[in-house]
Amino acid sequence: MNLDLTEDQVLIRDAVRELCRGEFGTQAAKWDRDDTIPPAAIAKLAEIGLLGMNVPEEWGGLGYDSRTVTMVIEEIARVSAALAIMVAVHNSVGAYPIYAFGTEEQRKRYLPRLTTGAVGAFALSEPGSGSDASALLTTAKHDGDHYVLDGEKNWVTNGRHVWTFLVLARTNGPGAKGISAFIVENNQQGLTIGKSEDKMGLRGSDTVTLAFDHARVPASQRLGPEGEGFKLALQSLDAGRIGVASQALGVMTAAFHEAARYAQQRKAWGGPIAKLQAIQFKLAEMERRVQCARLLIRKAAWLKDTGQDFIRAASMAKLYATEAATWVTHQAIQVHGGYGYVKEYAVERYYRDARVMEIYEGTSEIQRLVIARSLLADGVRL
Repeated sequence: MNLDLTEDQVLIRDAVRELCRGEFGTQAAKWDRDDTIPPAAIAKLAEIGLLGMNVPEEWGGLGYDSRTVTMVIEEIARVSAALAIMVAVHNSVGAYPIYAFGTEEQRKRYLPRLTTGAVGAFALSEPGSGSDASALLTTAKHDGDHYVLDGEKNWVTNGRHVWTFLVLARTNGPGAKGISAFIVENNQQGLTIGKSEDKMGLRGSDTVTLAFDHARVPASQRLGPEGEGFKLALQSLDAGRIGVASQALGVMTAAFHEAARYAQQRKAWGGPIAKLQAIQFKLAEMERRVQCARLLIRKAAWLKDTGQDFIRAASMAKLYATEAATWVTHQAIQVHGGYGYVKEYAVERYYRDARVMEIYEGTSEIQRLVIARSLLADGVRL
């Protein structure tokens, strides 16, 4: 397994890094304060193809492999985790499932716009079903050449910017096998998009509720076979977890660099605090966790790109990277002392942004279950 970046990947990384630092670096704090990402920022990403990273070129995308996608997400997250989650969700569970599971007609209708500026979202969680996602209650009743959707969804990322929602609803009985997936457009009659949640972190990334009240969705907008929606969702989320891990890596890398820079500038006891062993140990441990997370992410992406089973590796990468991000950003504040607690310094934002990454797209507890069950299925004794 070669974990080194190719020449092309280095060029892509450097170009995205330059764009993010030049175009977005000075705006990220304002996006956090205002709780909004301007459409111009999304348009800029669309202009260079980053809304279609894992969609093949024949359908308007860039055709990047998983390693390249994770690298791009990391670079965006180093500047703005809110922008990174928007891009990651759109690519992994917004646009790509339509390519992977859609009909030719669905691809033709949706992919050209979703790869050039329109934004997609994913609606699985409900007020009463989060980690136990197969217990969802939203229904989709077959009625002639339509399905009638009724129910609620919450924690829907990208809601204010979205053109299409990938909605999971119950079509035929209890359990996972009774769930189907639907492409629902934002102007669908019977759909109400709620206000954006006032969140602790990732401010700028809008998170909304959806309410369906007898929303008549054409049967042609069902994605995949009836009853296969939950399977489709899980396959999309497995890949999405590598993206979340990459977001976490970007945030903790930024926090580590801020802490190292500050420690070399801040003077106490006659010199930079970076000369104090207590601070050196923090920096050393930050670097260790950053590098461990990067290796786990690259391995998971490599397994996916080579057609191997990557589910356990994706969960390990997501679990480790998100918990490491919480720890690293916490320690970055500690290095800054009182200054780390005020909004003038970016580490305060990094900490708030990192915290939710242990929760969405599968909590840390769920990742441990996935890993353990995978080990047991392989006959490994725990």
